[in-house]
Amino acid sequence: MSTARDVEPDPGPAEPDPGSAAPTEPLPAVAPRLRALRRRSALTLEAAARAAGLSPAHLSRLETGGRQPSLPMLLALARIYGTTVSELLGESVPDRDAVVRGGRQDPTEAGGWTYWQAGAPGRGMQALRVRVPYGSQGDLVRVHPGEEWLHVLTGRLWLRLGDTAHRLGPGDSAHFDSLTPHRIAARDPEGVELLFVHTLLQSPTAALCLGPITGETR
Repeated sequence: MSTARDVEPDPGPAEPDPGSAAPTEPLPAVAPRLRALRRRSALTLEAAARAAGLSPAHLSRLETGGRQPSLPMLLALARIYGTTVSELLGESVPDRDAVVRGGRQDPTEAGGWTYWQAGAPGRGMQALRVRVPYGSQGDLVRVHPGEEWLHVLTGRLWLRLGDTAHRLGPGDSAHFDSLTPHRIAARDPEGVELLFVHTLLQSPTAALCLGPITGETR
């Protein structure tokens, strides 16, 4: 007669992690690419995780291959790092045109501002031509990683950097660290038009100075 032994009950199949891809779909090359893109974006693990709505520990596991990212996670991280899901997955990036034709750029309304793309998408910097109407977002203060450069084409501009206010006219430019609290507003009722360049890879999308784009708050 056999002696009964205590046997661990079979817990059954493990519940899937709602934030991870199924284990049957391994993405081994994604982990080192996630870390490389975060470092290229000059973001700490904590800052990137906070922007993506993850814990630092979870993002760390994604970067070491301990967890597989879901598609929503890839989309969020791609936006934060200023890239595409295709690049995160290691797919080849198509050649981008070096020349942007003004007549082919349709204006977009965003938070009261109107802007036109002045550079190719998917680059480390984003260049825009922007029209700022009088009184639009004049009390909106921004702080985010990266750098910004602007050049006034027409009209007059208020630029507040920290505790200092600057008046800029046509031909004037400003180049500053975006971690300095800053605010932009038109001085004249006619508004102001300017060229605007920011380091997209260092600036989470939700923190940039322009108004909401394609439904996202920037």
